[in-house]
Amino acid sequence: MSRPVFRVTLLGTGTPIPSAERFGPSTLVEAGGQRLLFDFGRGVTIRLAQLQVPLGSINAHFLTHFHSDHVNGLPDLWLTGWLRPAYGNRNTPMVIYGPPGLEQLTRGLTDAFGRDTEIREADEHDPAAGIAFEVHEAGPGVMYERDGLKVIAFVNDHGALVTPSYGYRIEFAGHVAVLSGDTRYSAEVVRQSTNADLLVHCVTVIPDDLLRQVPAYQAIYSHLASPADAARVFREAHPDLAVFNHIGLNGGATLDDLVARVANSYHGRFVIGEDLMAIDLGAQPVVITRPK
Repeated sequence: MSRPVFRVTLLGTGTPIPSAERFGPSTLVEAGGQRLLFDFGRGVTIRLAQLQVPLGSINAHFLTHFHSDHVNGLPDLWLTGWLRPAYGNRNTPMVIYGPPGLEQLTRGLTDAFGRDTEIREADEHDPAAGIAFEVHEAGPGVMYERDGLKVIAFVNDHGALVTPSYGYRIEFAGHVAVLSGDTRYSAEVVRQSTNADLLVHCVTVIPDDLLRQVPAYQAIYSHLASPADAARVFREAHPDLAVFNHIGLNGGATLDDLVARVANSYHGRFVIGEDLMAIDLGAQPVVITRPK
């Protein structure tokens, strides 16, 4: 008997910087026949189309926080997923979970695109249910549980003013994947990901010379993990595999710089995430790369 699929796919591994190589933050989780989507960065619909995943086939959607790079793909996902071709075809409300404030966001989108949806309902007979939102605002704790798949939201540390900001722990078939969300060093991320199969963690790299010359860059490290911060999390949590996501390279920093800084103090297994990289969770995490 084959084991149930538990796959995490990085749809977008970038930051607010427009990039053809790294789209905005978004992660697809497939487990036991269900599809969950976490964050909705720029280009999420394109990456899903590359995987031949119909936008209307997502069972539930989850938001970490309200920074624009995590939500600017939501209108496209919502509206295009309602269209009748096979790439869309959502016939039931778009189920979405996240922090308080989500109701306001979805209500605003509904108002902003009201004329478009009115026209399509009348002209194309797209079903009204498919363009509705089913919103679940919730605090930390179990957000979703169905057929052995559980999603737990927890509070990370994205800076004093970015609250609430969530990470997510996903449990299925005896395995655990943790998405840190945008965070600096967080003891709660460590707690949630201790001995996890997979920890997907954000990181940003700022050359030391740039920090000395432009002290304002230090503000970035008050919101996002440095390589040293991430390495500390990995050392304390001991995940089977750590994967970098939301990769910020500042002032000429390179991926080689990132690898070198992490390897200075962490000797476990880690990889640099790429758009469309997938990780299958089983006895050992297996990394699959795909051409973009």
